[in-house]
Amino acid sequence: MKQIILSVLMLLFFSGSAFAGIDESINAATAPIAALVGQIVFFKIPVFGANLPIVVLWLVVGAVFFTFKMGFINLTGFKHAIELVRGDWSDPKGHGEVSHFQALATAVSGTVGIGNIGGVAVAVTVGGAGATFWLILAGFLGMSTKFVECTLGVKYRNENPDGSVSGGPMYYLRKGFSDRGMEGFGKFMGTFYAIGIFIGALGIGNMFQSNQAYVQLNTVTGGALDGYGWLVGLIMAVVVFMVIVGGIKSIARVTEKIVPFMAVFYCVFAIIVIIMNGSAIPQAIGNIFSGAFTGEGVAGGALGAMIIGFQRAVFSNEAGIGSASIAHSAVRTNEPITEGYVSLLEPFIDTIVICTITALVIGTSQVADPTFAGEATGVAMTSAAFERQLSWFPIPLAFAAVLFAFSTMISWSYYGLKGWTYLFGESLTGQNVYKVMFCVFVALGCMVQLGPILDISDALVFLICVPNILGLYFLSPIIKRELDSYRDRIASGEIKKFK
Repeated sequence: MKQIILSVLMLLFFSGSAFAGIDESINAATAPIAALVGQIVFFKIPVFGANLPIVVLWLVVGAVFFTFKMGFINLTGFKHAIELVRGDWSDPKGHGEVSHFQALATAVSGTVGIGNIGGVAVAVTVGGAGATFWLILAGFLGMSTKFVECTLGVKYRNENPDGSVSGGPMYYLRKGFSDRGMEGFGKFMGTFYAIGIFIGALGIGNMFQSNQAYVQLNTVTGGALDGYGWLVGLIMAVVVFMVIVGGIKSIARVTEKIVPFMAVFYCVFAIIVIIMNGSAIPQAIGNIFSGAFTGEGVAGGALGAMIIGFQRAVFSNEAGIGSASIAHSAVRTNEPITEGYVSLLEPFIDTIVICTITALVIGTSQVADPTFAGEATGVAMTSAAFERQLSWFPIPLAFAAVLFAFSTMISWSYYGLKGWTYLFGESLTGQNVYKVMFCVFVALGCMVQLGPILDISDALVFLICVPNILGLYFLSPIIKRELDSYRDRIASGEIKKFK
């Protein structure tokens, strides 16, 4: 298999000169489609001077509903989630492939990415400091959505004869609606979701990540990698293939090591910068609260700050998209509700911790020096905030960006694989074909600029939240009964700790 992927990639690279014309032709052909799809999926309605994307409203309303429906599980379940990740309640005889911690690490690696470095800067630039407050609130509410969708992912997963499992929205949509006498509708919803997650995995979960990693490396080396996108792409593709060829167990073994490292690495340096800007901390925090309610943001006042914050949060932690439930479905447990608890931690880590720390790095730098970033935006703005105190930090920040991109790619490879196997079956040959194709797209991400294709991929990823949230509404009473039963059995001593 390794020989196959290397042969395919080398064929692509020796034909590199042809790509310039090819990608321009593809862009020209797909740009109108991308524009139409984007207008539909991200359709906005004017609300008191701000433009509200309906898809974001759909996700946020769902998060509020699930928070109340599950009795503020994002608060009451936090302690138990920590205990589960530690393995205190882990039954060694549970069905599945990976531990609670490995499942969480894999899901977190799929959400913690370039958006945590650059996306927050965009939110602060467009929505003002107040956007940070709403970003945190949206992350808090998103914890409840994750709880529901990841519990369903385990409850309705398929256990294959070889001991592997397949789960996610495509399965709980099909089975859940079928149980309610809507078999045809359930099959349509499951298939629609599988197609969306498969295409999204190749685009926004793959090509975009490898492209941004290449851009960061080229920037930090002063353009030394100009014309060497094929080489960077080859290296990335081979490394990604070496990880994903072993399936979820191999992916989990990597993510359980790389995710804690990259999160601690980034957060430690971010906290150092915040401390170095210590005198600016009180005003930076004050700006977050005042901007959230007084309309100091530049995108429609306070409401604009709220919309930008909510939008950036749901784009970052993917609560309601359903993608993370695919990784969580592989957990070793006979109690689906346990993985719902564990998944609470994902938006907390991704949005409430990492995104907030990034916002404070930028916010304290703005207070200390309002002109620190010049005309820079996105990742460049975050890099400028670090560089202001640590002149050498753009290099390790580029390293962190590459790690974020790599971890996202290997997790999304699994999401796309499960969409592929849902559509085409679980055969080993079919899975290997997908993995080779995924790695080819990793390489292409560094070599071509397929903007409209990525736009379509991005739109599809958020379009699939429509059937997913609809399914969560229909199936949430089942989850509430499972939650009550689980708590009663813990209280009675029927479920015991294993250590």
